[in-house]
Amino acid sequence: MTLDISNLSLAYDGQRVFQNVSLSLHPGKITGMIGPNGAGKSSLVKAILGLISTETGSIQFNNEPLNPRKHRIAYVEQRKDIDLTFPIQIQDLILTGTYARLGLFHKPGPNEKAAARQVMQQVQIEHLAYRQMNQVSGGQLQRAFVARAILQDADLIILDEPFVGIDAESEQQIMKILRLWKQEGRTIFVIHHDLSKVHDYFDELVLMNRGVIQAGPSQQVFTAENLAKAFNPDFASIYFQEERL
Repeated sequence: MTLDISNLSLAYDGQRVFQNVSLSLHPGKITGMIGPNGAGKSSLVKAILGLISTETGSIQFNNEPLNPRKHRIAYVEQRKDIDLTFPIQIQDLILTGTYARLGLFHKPGPNEKAAARQVMQQVQIEHLAYRQMNQVSGGQLQRAFVARAILQDADLIILDEPFVGIDAESEQQIMKILRLWKQEGRTIFVIHHDLSKVHDYFDELVLMNRGVIQAGPSQQVFTAENLAKAFNPDFASIYFQEERL
């Protein structure tokens, strides 16, 4: 299912965060978004999720208003936004992925718990089922959040900086899941920071700095000219010089 964003603008306390953002996220594609700190990337994600209100613009999911279909979106937030002191075991954390489907007054039953064990095996954290959230490593916790998204069985999966502060094995496990989702025709949107992984990880790319600088196939978007617009000319020049060495 395609997510279409049209002319979205956002401001906090009179300060412009981004303006006239228009882009489409396509099924069967892994789309990355990069840009400098303060570019409005996380704010755009929160606007898509309806966590903050925008001034102008619209968001449609499969040519329909987004609000009635929010349960079809899975969100893996930044670790820095998670309260790691919250007392919850890893298995119970993953089971929260069933809540939207079960409804407010229904608890996960044997079928949901069996499915949770299956996805824990898929991301290789089944041995952590009864650990508290603050008793696992950053990479293990991120795998747990991806497992929750698997259990949610969403059409659109949004991940905000999923690879920050995790080990290489966890990063590859997560990318394996993203590529599986891609094969299944899901729509995947990833805020990312490591420019060296752009070509390996993303089919499409969004360059953002308080608005969309360029969006489209990664090979076309990830150029020195566009990087200079999103970051600055010196940064782009140094980066591409180092790439050629």
